[in-house]
Amino acid sequence: MLKRLSSFPGTQGPVVVVVMDGYGISSNPEGNAITLARKPVLDELFAKYPHTLLKAHGKAVGLPSEEDMGNSEVGHNAIGSGQVYEQGASLVNQSIASGALFERQGWKDIISNAKHGGTLHFLGLFSDGNVHSHINHLTALIKRAKQEGARKVRIHVLLDGRDVGETSALDYVLPFEAFLKEVSSADFDARIASGGGRMKITMDRYEADWGMVEKGWKTHVLGEGRMFASSEEAINTLRNEGGRVIDQDLPPFVIAENGKPLGAVMDGDSVVFFNFRGDRAIEISRAFEDETLPAFNRVRVPRVVYAGMLEYDGDLHIPKRYLVSPPEIRHTMGEALAASGVSQLAISETQKFGHVTYFWNGNRSGKFDDKLETWIEVPSDRVSFDERPWMKAAEITDSMIEQLRTGKFKTARVNYPNGDMVGHTGNLRAATMAIEAVDLELGRLLKAIDDLNGMAIITADHGNADEMYELDKKTGKALYAKDGRVKAKTSHTLNPVPCIFYDKRNAGAYAIDGDGFGLANIASTTVNLLGFQAQDGWDRSIIKFK
Repeated sequence: MLKRLSSFPGTQGPVVVVVMDGYGISSNPEGNAITLARKPVLDELFAKYPHTLLKAHGKAVGLPSEEDMGNSEVGHNAIGSGQVYEQGASLVNQSIASGALFERQGWKDIISNAKHGGTLHFLGLFSDGNVHSHINHLTALIKRAKQEGARKVRIHVLLDGRDVGETSALDYVLPFEAFLKEVSSADFDARIASGGGRMKITMDRYEADWGMVEKGWKTHVLGEGRMFASSEEAINTLRNEGGRVIDQDLPPFVIAENGKPLGAVMDGDSVVFFNFRGDRAIEISRAFEDETLPAFNRVRVPRVVYAGMLEYDGDLHIPKRYLVSPPEIRHTMGEALAASGVSQLAISETQKFGHVTYFWNGNRSGKFDDKLETWIEVPSDRVSFDERPWMKAAEITDSMIEQLRTGKFKTARVNYPNGDMVGHTGNLRAATMAIEAVDLELGRLLKAIDDLNGMAIITADHGNADEMYELDKKTGKALYAKDGRVKAKTSHTLNPVPCIFYDKRNAGAYAIDGDGFGLANIASTTVNLLGFQAQDGWDRSIIKFK
């Protein structure tokens, strides 16, 4: 239970944390949807209210290096927990380097089964984006599998084009094919067996579109689909036929030999899903493990030994077997507030609902207190986000205002996904519209917070829409492809994010206490504004009371 502050009684109305997903701050206007957008509300906030910048990437959110982009999962972990934990990529790197991964029972089960004649399948996001996965983890597992006596390996590649260059698939496939050729021998056969774009197959999240998982199942497991002699042929053909389709949207393909799929999953095989991030790994894991999955007709369910890189859901224990233990995130802000009797509201649309609930609460699926916590999910549209860049911002705001006006909640959190989800499409014009949509709704929400004598902390979890072009690192200017078109950037950025204190009632009661803060500093700040001392172990508050 949190202790009361003696220096500040707490804000009279609710304290609302607003996460503008994918909203980084950059002084470079080149391809910067945030600079280009018309956003009078945010412009006024920056001009009139206390604000600072927060680190949202690299070591500030538990990632291995300062070159690692932040992402929504680690960002919301940091905000909600008030602490920095070593996260997916770091955990896997350490576990491989130390050899601990290969000593855990998960790997032993996988390799033991593979040594007895079954094919060992690796499935996951195929890039070095380091957000969901890293190709170096895959190559390390393949090398170890050979060393330990596996004889047949098949790789099912989910093409990225989102956390890396939008048409960079062959930059990964060709060197990898050379690696497989080098590592293969008379008693070790390793080849790519299937693939497709990450936003077309397999990697759905939050049950937004089980059809994606069904397509992936047919492709990877059943070996059904359009067949090609090689992944290079598949990528080139599908890209040309689609009119410059970017990697994340490439249709599924199957590699065939003599008219038969090279790597359908069969009884007795082993399967490793090598993504370390959980949100887009849960549904395919359920497809392998759930005996009575209602979401789609799997046709046949091979009896396999299945493992994820990590445990993707610690409450539901998905999957049952995994290679690396995830961080045990404890003493989160949500837990502390629930123990202190503070009512909490969390709202977003489907695409980011899990971020203000599951990830915010330290990778916990359930609530800490059903009576004190209210979670509301606004169903997302099932269309490309650049077709409707406003997404569900208006509906999210409607729900927030309705709930806050009940007077039931002392604190609330909301995620507007627009800057991130539209930013990932690489469409600059759509991204500016996304930023403008959030700005419009933010104005409505802040007026309601004023009416309730509350305040808002307006921030983001990482950058994205702030760099919609690939930029030359020296000049900061946009890079162009051979066809003369600008190279779109679909990945996150390394830029800091804003932290604005919109507080008319308590103006002058506190000030920003220095700089160098990260997302993990928000928890202490939030509970201070609610009139509580920060919990031991949390990163310090951004503010100091006068």
